[in-house]
Amino acid sequence: MSRHHIPRAFLALCIVGWFAGLGRAEPAPPRKVATVEGITEYRLDNGLRVLLFPEPSRPKVTVNLTVFAGSRHEGYGETGMAHLLEHLLFKGTPTHPDIPKLFKERGAQFNGTTWVDRTNYFETLPASDENLELAIRLEADRLINSFVRREDLDTEMTVVRNEFEMGENSPENILEQRMTAVAYEWHNYGKSTIGNRSDIERVPIKNLQAFYRKHYRPDNALLVVAGRFDEAKALGFITRYFGALPKPGPGLEMPYTEEPAQDGERVVTLRRVGDVGVVGVLYHVPAGPHPEFAAVQVLNQVLTAAPSGRLYKALVETKKAASVRGTANAWHDPGTLLILAEVPKGKSLDDVRDTALSVLEHIGKDGVSAEEVERARQQLLRERDLEASDPNRVAIRLSDWTAQGDWRLYFLDRDRIEEVTPEQVKEVAARYLKPSNRTVGLFIPTDKAERAPIPATPDLAGMVEGYKGREAGSSGESFDVAPARIEARVRRPEPLEGVKVALLPKKTRNASVNLVLKLRYGDAEGLKGMVEAGEFLPQLMARGTKQLTRQQIQDTLDRNRARLNASGGRPSPLAPGGGPGQLTITIETRRPSLPAVLDVLRQILREPTLPESEFEILKAERLARLDEARTDPMRLAMNRLPRLLTRFPSDDVRYTPTIDEEFARVKETRLEQVKTLYDEYLGSAEGELAIVGDFEPSEVLPILARTLEAWKARQPYARVEWPFQPDVSPEHQTIATPDKANATYVAGLNLPIRDDHPDYPALLVGNSILGGPGLSSRL
Repeated sequence: MSRHHIPRAFLALCIVGWFAGLGRAEPAPPRKVATVEGITEYRLDNGLRVLLFPEPSRPKVTVNLTVFAGSRHEGYGETGMAHLLEHLLFKGTPTHPDIPKLFKERGAQFNGTTWVDRTNYFETLPASDENLELAIRLEADRLINSFVRREDLDTEMTVVRNEFEMGENSPENILEQRMTAVAYEWHNYGKSTIGNRSDIERVPIKNLQAFYRKHYRPDNALLVVAGRFDEAKALGFITRYFGALPKPGPGLEMPYTEEPAQDGERVVTLRRVGDVGVVGVLYHVPAGPHPEFAAVQVLNQVLTAAPSGRLYKALVETKKAASVRGTANAWHDPGTLLILAEVPKGKSLDDVRDTALSVLEHIGKDGVSAEEVERARQQLLRERDLEASDPNRVAIRLSDWTAQGDWRLYFLDRDRIEEVTPEQVKEVAARYLKPSNRTVGLFIPTDKAERAPIPATPDLAGMVEGYKGREAGSSGESFDVAPARIEARVRRPEPLEGVKVALLPKKTRNASVNLVLKLRYGDAEGLKGMVEAGEFLPQLMARGTKQLTRQQIQDTLDRNRARLNASGGRPSPLAPGGGPGQLTITIETRRPSLPAVLDVLRQILREPTLPESEFEILKAERLARLDEARTDPMRLAMNRLPRLLTRFPSDDVRYTPTIDEEFARVKETRLEQVKTLYDEYLGSAEGELAIVGDFEPSEVLPILARTLEAWKARQPYARVEWPFQPDVSPEHQTIATPDKANATYVAGLNLPIRDDHPDYPALLVGNSILGGPGLSSRL
């Protein structure tokens, strides 16, 4: 069998070009272009754009290289090429032949992603000059000197094809792909980033090499450095390694296809194995940079946010649908507003479709209230504020905003969201949410043809020229993350009742603070028959108190830029640290808001109303997920494995029920059981509390002490043990899942080792070597 390699002349030219560049006169230093809220843009003479975002409070540094080549830039027969090339660029260069190994030796977290308008490669490493130089040097090398070999394509093609097949397992995912493909008749946004199976399997290596040579060049790339680093040294490394890259020749030819205005409703019907129906509605909307797009984002929240969204109230609270979600896609060219609703077995798809369309296409006539717009804006701005606290997340998010045209859109979009009015939301709804502009999943088209012209992407120069933004967010302290140094900073005051406390006050970006509270209750005997009720309990507690409704709780958290999650534990030998009798609450907020958020926590813990209406919603959501699991290979396999590894009676709290058994148990769960758990079992006799971030312990501890004081459970607590079971016989089972293209393999072995066993660290390392994260595990 013949093997095809990258032409030697091409490889030699790459290497000669790299070292010749290093031998030339010192490149000109980067030219400063603009600074917005702590982020500074520079340009190199060869066209490379650079963003520096220093944040000394983080012990890590992120380097993110974005190339403005995604599925939008692929040619005929080349769908999935941008994503496939992303995989190949982890296969090395002549100078760096094993990229995954190099990063893993430095303790880096690394990955690459491909989307419609761009591909990016990023790594987060412990902050040091050596690691920063390594990442910058490697990304400059990877940009122009990657192997892109036939033998690597042969192996990576099967990996990408497997990702394709995994996506094929989800009817909701496939419905979204089909609807998008039908909505975009000409533009490449209609082709999924993962690509077509035959293109993935048959793409010639020369096409990938040509795509690489065409698009991977300094003037088509953005380099972002964020975290703890010396700016002068970073600019020096960038000048040395990226500045040495030759200036490309003629400018790139950009895609020029425009999608014409849609001239009638389009319909997709998808028939596949499954139990949960899905109804989808998609509309064309302006591009991400367009001034109207902020109103589209607010409109999406007004429609789909839980529990205030109009579609949520019309579909989920009425039990017509189990869930509803929406996505406003911000792309370089005009994008989409996509709505998807899950419909439980036995419910009418036609009813959900008709109800959804009525809500969607009347909002342009009836308008929205100022309260709805304010709530939506607060929800969107909360997510932005929380994201802005982590420079590493911002560094990666800037890939998408720059791919739309300019990185400053990240801030401009926030400013526009703050200024959105009810009138603007009504206008975009009237303009774009009309029958002629929609694509419906599982429906019949309308007879009336109308058109909704989509405005072109505006000129960005006038929009961003002179834009200054606001003051940069407050920086955190430089923090040594060595375990001994961390422990020296941790304060461990006296327990609050029976709850052990660990506090780590430190200055953080935007004064962010995180809290985790775990309460443990009950024992193996008392919790029999109550496992499902225990999973509902924390979520239901957070959905209403004596003073606050669910909506008021959500509004309070949004105003205070806070996120609160409440969850329970489900027993599993694959995760024995959880289990029944455990309630976990996590909070993410900022220092000024902490007292108000802690008051919400107090009400949730001590004054929950456990509303029946919310219990029924949670129950319907859970049943819908279990219905989906009946035909999902991964979930079926992960349900079967613990059943084979353990031998417990069916009434034991450690027993793993089949999906059908769990469905029946959830269906039979009553609100009275949840209330019994709260009244009889829950209290502050046993638990742990950890707080990290910008806070003052003397201000916080009294509030928490009042929250947990005099809270005695009537029933005793005892830890549920997971004994070693040596009598499990070797067994191999196969589960048939018709009409599912991708298979799942799982295996397990019982060992008499706990996490305090002297062999446990070696076992943990060995497990990571075999199948841990990254691209270098043996499996």
